[in-house]
Amino acid sequence: MLHRLGTVNSTQEAAADLALGSVVVADHQTAGRGRHGRSWDAPAGSGLFATFVLRPAPVIVFAAGVAAAEACGGGVRLKWPNDLILDDRKLGGILAEIRGERALVGIGINLSWAPEGAAMLGEDREALLNRLLPLVASWAKASSEAVIQRWRERSWTLGQVVRVEVGGQVIEGLAEDVAEDGALLVGGRRVIAGDVARVRPAGRAETFSAGAG
Repeated sequence: MLHRLGTVNSTQEAAADLALGSVVVADHQTAGRGRHGRSWDAPAGSGLFATFVLRPAPVIVFAAGVAAAEACGGGVRLKWPNDLILDDRKLGGILAEIRGERALVGIGINLSWAPEGAAMLGEDREALLNRLLPLVASWAKASSEAVIQRWRERSWTLGQVVRVEVGGQVIEGLAEDVAEDGALLVGGRRVIAGDVARVRPAGRAETFSAGAG
């Protein structure tokens, strides 16, 4: 069931008690958030702010990322673990929270406004939502193998030299692959969480913080 709301604290919280299969779409979030409690702020009506109530799955955040990238179009790529990238700039993000027998999967996409340095899609929200709904439903049911294979095909991260910050540790190396459990393989090491920056040829790194609704 699709729930259309005006202003909410967060689509994640608005969806917290809803049944499986529910979707919350809001015009505005006053306390939208991303990974690690980061804020996700955008003017009212400027983006797609949605949360899907799904069955938990090992790679549900990757499934949602694939669905969102496909809904946005061919130029949108996926940055590990949960960002949408357009023209090397952050377009949006995915946030998955497991609560009991449900996964709350938030998707935030910049449409008519973006913060400095970020990208916007410039597309009508309803048109995007109409494409996104069936894609999320389909990819949420797909096998982990199918999801990760499609994620690889859409990846902005793989094949690049990256720098990953995990706590106080920094790992730098070639982003070689994503395992079927979603771990990023960097220089032969498994990374299961962290902030990733793609290292530029001049030695400068460009970082994108992950976030969603």
